[in-house]
Amino acid sequence: MNVLFVCVANSGRSVMAERLFRQAAQGRHRARSAGSEPGTAPHPEVVEALREIGIDVTAHVPRKLDPEALAWADIAVSTCSEEVCPVTPGVRRISWVFDDPKNLPLERVREIRDAIAESVEQLVRDLDAAGGERAPRSPLY
Repeated sequence: MNVLFVCVANSGRSVMAERLFRQAAQGRHRARSAGSEPGTAPHPEVVEALREIGIDVTAHVPRKLDPEALAWADIAVSTCSEEVCPVTPGVRRISWVFDDPKNLPLERVREIRDAIAESVEQLVRDLDAAGGERAPRSPLY
């Protein structure tokens, strides 16, 4: 399965979700991330919170959510509130709402990271149980 994690800047939540998913899926499924208004680099708090668990995102370059990314994805997971998260037409969508880690204390960013990790691990289990079948395309998502 190809899973696309989306948020606004592709500098915080979606980056954490992408990298945590890759770690949890261990190659059984693929992940990318993108944002509707990409920033210039991952938030420093996110870099540190992921570094603590052995994930290096210092080279991550935020990407724009575009038709190519949507065509690649079987599932799009929004990681921000519906009001601000980008629309993903034609792709099955799952909505997770997490606080934006930008400028938050590291302790709070760790909590967000751990909550994202729990959601990611459940998603990987669900995809594994489904046998990795491609999700149906639907105009409803």
